[in-house]
Formats: sequence, C-alpha cells, structure tokens
Amino acid sequence: MIFKTFWRTKTKQTDKKSATLGTLDSFKYKTQIETRFADFDMLGHVNNAVYFTYLEIARTKYWNSAISWNWRETGIVIAQASMDYISPILIEDKVSIYVRTSRIGNSSFDLDYTIVKHINGKEEICTKGKTICVSFSHTSKKAIPIPESEKAKMVAFEQL
Repeated sequence: MIFKTFWRTKTKQTDKKSATLGTLDSFKYKTQIETRFADFDMLGHVNNAVYFTYLEIARTKYWNSAISWNWRETGIVIAQASMDYISPILIEDKVSIYVRTSRIGNSSFDLDYTIVKHINGKEEICTKGKTICVSFSHTSKKAIPIPESEKAKMVAFEQL
C-alpha cells in the first residue's frame, strides 16, 4: 500500500557532487570488514546502527594507512554522518568498504564510503555513506584549520 502526502511536495535534494561520483573506480582505498555475530539482528541482517561502526573502522584504517594522520597533534570529530541503505548484508556475506576524501575545506573535509558485498566474484553495492569530519584541537577544544601537512597528504593520495 502506498500513501501520498499532499503537504510534502518537495522532492529530496541530493548533494550534486555525491550524485555524480558513483563509480567504484574513483575510490583509491578499499578495506575488508570482518562481520561479528553481534552485528546481526533477529532478521539475520546487519543492524542499521552497526553500519556506522563499519564506517568508523574503515575511516580509521584509511587515515592510518593511506593518509598517516598525526593523531597526537590534531584530532578529528565527526560533525555529520549519513547513510543510504541499498541492500542488506547477511551473515554469509563477505564485506568490503571503499573510502575516499571527496572535499577538503579550511577546517573540515568530507569522506565518502561505499560498502559492498562479494557475490559470485562480483561486488554488489549495499550502502553508501558520508561523514563530514572537522579538524579539532585537543587543547583548545575547538575546530582548527586542517594542518597543511595533513591536507597535503590527502590531496596527494586522492589526487585532488
């Protein structure tokens, strides 16, 4: 049964940059995620809240191996996180996550994620996510400009 509301006539606006960047070829970093029995709900698929944990795991691996972010000097806080669920992840699925820096501003930058499951040698997109990350000072407890050394590493790795 489909219900239509007449008071909500606006269509959902999407970020134009996110809408145009859809291929997995544009990602330069990919990591595997090990699912745990605790990740699954009573219906046998990964609970929606767990997907954000997967993003956190992939983001940390990305920053440590691809970017080599200096955690002691500059912290990062997540200002916004969003997720588009496309297809469920089931207990027998093998899962990988693609991560990329898609925008670099003065004190914030965006990370895009695509979660895929491997089926018969092909990758099926399960979920697309995005986080807005803010460079943060541990001492002043405020947002700060992204250090030039970290920005240069992101630009070089992503070839932005």
